[in-house]
Amino acid sequence: MENSKYFYIWIGLSALLIAGSAAAFSVYGLAKLFSGAFLSVVLMASSLELGKLVAASFLYRYWKFINWFQKVYMTFAVLVLIGITSAGIFGYLSNAYQGATLEFEKQSTELLTIEERIEQLEEDKVFLKEELSVAISELPDNYITAKRKLREDYNPQITQVNQEILEFKTRRADLEIQLVSTGVDVGPAIYLARTFGTDIDTVVKFFIFILIFVFDPLAVMLVVAYNQALILKGKKSLDDASLSAEREEKAQEEKQRLSWKDIYSQPVLFDEEPSGFTALVEDEERMDIIGQNGNDGLHYDIEEPDIEPREENDPNPQPTAKGGVRIK
Repeated sequence: MENSKYFYIWIGLSALLIAGSAAAFSVYGLAKLFSGAFLSVVLMASSLELGKLVAASFLYRYWKFINWFQKVYMTFAVLVLIGITSAGIFGYLSNAYQGATLEFEKQSTELLTIEERIEQLEEDKVFLKEELSVAISELPDNYITAKRKLREDYNPQITQVNQEILEFKTRRADLEIQLVSTGVDVGPAIYLARTFGTDIDTVVKFFIFILIFVFDPLAVMLVVAYNQALILKGKKSLDDASLSAEREEKAQEEKQRLSWKDIYSQPVLFDEEPSGFTALVEDEERMDIIGQNGNDGLHYDIEEPDIEPREENDPNPQPTAKGGVRIK
């Protein structure tokens, strides 16, 4: 996790770049489509692009807290805005393609016209020669002057056709050279068109559709992913803070427990017995005895005198511990 703790920043940057590029292309494409109100369309499209991203973020963050009408409408609005953005991108890329291939298409069309003209002139030349041959063959052999006259009439026409064919071939050669240099810009499209056996326009349109199907939807999904990464990062921060507080609390409790243990585990040593300590202990012992025997009990440890047993009818009886006379 340490290596990926800043990954959400890369997600945010990717979302910003892709969403910003898609918005720029879409706004420019829509503005070109409605060129009569360029600034107004730019302002409107920019606002819608921002609203789309905010709506997608709002739906992800507060899906559980909004009603069904908000869910349905905002989801529908986001999908429609994705379609509008894709249409704007299509317009922008189509315009860029047309700008790059305009000269190429112009030269290609001119070249096609020249080739058709050359074919037509070749047919005219063949027709003139055939017509001349037929006219000469219809004349008798002794009509030499007439035959010469026919050749003199047809030769200028044939010569003119040959001259025109030569001029058009020269122009065709120049156009082919220009097409080589111009076709560098659209060379990949030409190669793809030849590979799939179709024209350049079809290949380019197909490629543009592929781009718009992944461009803006990816931008919206990255914005949602960025919101998800931020939420998960916030939860992880809270969990780490809670875990740190719990660890600190446990550490304090352990420290306090060890402190009390140190206090009660150390023996108390006195160099001299404190004054009044012995008297206090004796007072506590007396109070225990009073509690056990009552007020009439023995309160003090009084050593009874050694009383020797006396015989019966002793004239000097011994006193008892309570001050009476022991009578046997």
